[in-house]
Amino acid sequence: MGKKKWLTEEAKWGYLLVAPTILGLIVLNVYPFIQTLVLSFSTTHPFGFYEITGVQNYVKMFSSLEFWKATWNSIYFCILTVPLGILISLLTAVLLNAKIAGKTVFRAIYFLPMVVAPAAIAMVWKWIFNAEYGIINQIIGAKISWLTNPHLVLPACAVVAIWSAVGYDAVLLLSGIQNISRSYYEAASLDGASKVQQFFKITLPMVSPTLFVVLIMRLMASIKVYDLIYMMVDPTNPALTSAQSLMYLFYRESFVAGNRGYASAIVIWTVLLIGVVTVFQFWGQKKWVNYEV
Repeated sequence: MGKKKWLTEEAKWGYLLVAPTILGLIVLNVYPFIQTLVLSFSTTHPFGFYEITGVQNYVKMFSSLEFWKATWNSIYFCILTVPLGILISLLTAVLLNAKIAGKTVFRAIYFLPMVVAPAAIAMVWKWIFNAEYGIINQIIGAKISWLTNPHLVLPACAVVAIWSAVGYDAVLLLSGIQNISRSYYEAASLDGASKVQQFFKITLPMVSPTLFVVLIMRLMASIKVYDLIYMMVDPTNPALTSAQSLMYLFYRESFVAGNRGYASAIVIWTVLLIGVVTVFQFWGQKKWVNYEV
């Protein structure tokens, strides 16, 4: 018998095909993360120089009230956007799956915010929330400072985030709903189950894997929110502290103040926060996600 080959021809082709993806992952993700981790323990200087100074960035970060406020703002933003946004997306997906005239047009309309430039979205919504001539204040007949009131600025941004993401999430959930066999609904109808009962007993359990994916994506996006806050809340806005997220604080410390070591520590904290939330979600999915076909 000849000597067994270490790699078969199929394995060689397999490694060759996945090599560009692995290389891109290392260059664009793994290496930058390692560099960020090193910088979080360093003091940076001009022209890219830095020196390892230990945990002083983390000591400074954990003793900063502004940092803890930004952490709470990110968590609060998740609380405002994720549950309500997923609920609206799920209801929208159910309605788009119903037998209604022109539902293809409605699907395109709901998905439209995902292809519109974020700057254009922010500009329109800043006009809507304007305290002097905004359409919301015109309708209710009051002058409410939606974007300059510390108690209202983050909920106002959350409205824009939900509006922007509903279409994309609804399309994903719609694909999950359409994969459910019609035989389940036909059998339930013969047994006398109402539409509401069918939703809770068939649709919700069967679409739960897609719902879980949407939940993970939306939680990550909410914790990492930056561009929406940056465009909706001006740097001179008195309510900026009440809206500033972790990623906004990172941007300010890194690109405005030039303190890349401290900014890197904020990034590492954000990654850990996302990791904890993700692990908790994967642990909890066993209790409500149904993978049975």
